[in-house]
Amino acid sequence: MAANTDGKVDDTAYKAEVAQAFDRAATHYDRMGVEFFTPMGRRLVERAAPRSGDRVLDVGCGRGAALFPAASMAGPTGSVLGIDIAPAMVEEARREAERLGAAQVELRVMDGERPQLPPRSFDLVLGSYSLIFLPDAPTALARYARLLADGGRIAFTSPVFTDDTFPFLPPVFTELIPRSLLANLPAEWQPEALQRRFNSWLGQATDLRRTMEKAGFTDVEVVDEPVELVAVSGEAWVDWSHTQGMRLLWTHLPEQESARLRERLITALDAMRDGDGPLTISTPVRYVIATVRR
Repeated sequence: MAANTDGKVDDTAYKAEVAQAFDRAATHYDRMGVEFFTPMGRRLVERAAPRSGDRVLDVGCGRGAALFPAASMAGPTGSVLGIDIAPAMVEEARREAERLGAAQVELRVMDGERPQLPPRSFDLVLGSYSLIFLPDAPTALARYARLLADGGRIAFTSPVFTDDTFPFLPPVFTELIPRSLLANLPAEWQPEALQRRFNSWLGQATDLRRTMEKAGFTDVEVVDEPVELVAVSGEAWVDWSHTQGMRLLWTHLPEQESARLRERLITALDAMRDGDGPLTISTPVRYVIATVRR
């Protein structure tokens, strides 16, 4: 993540970096023999329970892990708009909508932090592992409150952030990835910086509820639930990790360090498999649902 001269995150450079990274990963995102984002998105929609005819907004929709389950529940009388900052992601989701014949689905390239959409035009806002990574997510939440109609709801997922785990990854990776490698990350992605950014409002349910209420929400429900991350092999997981958040570490590692980490992870993850069966890692996910306050 880029920073300017006063140490604050350069939002423009950060967003450009994110868009470029996910553009490059779009064709392989949430594919490659690994299941995680799709079942998590589906579970988020199950918990949010959009009704037939609802107007749904999916922020950071990616290839549609939450978008298409939401479209199915909203039905032909509803509408689902997916927005993403990465044009290639939007194009992949648009192709899938056409393949499915999902006429109620619309896709747009848009900055999720500053959505250019009419007030009170949605009944439900979704964000599956997306909303929380906006540069100033707490402020953005208030903008989404204004987009919701009376009685509208927001539902999003987040990693379960703790002080002793590797950023964004299941706890098992805390021991598998040497902490010394994190020195290769940009300053704003060092563990201490991430803890200041995320743990300050996401780490504790009380802080999260307080942030949501300040943004204009009430009846805040916070539930932690595991999602089974399933990969056909350790190698499949490592290849897949280049298409999601861990891509940042891989791109900043020297070639030799990257090769050593790859070998270390594949060996350790394959040792966790049950014979020739798939690798299964129980991954804690935080689900947040709240109602707009009017």
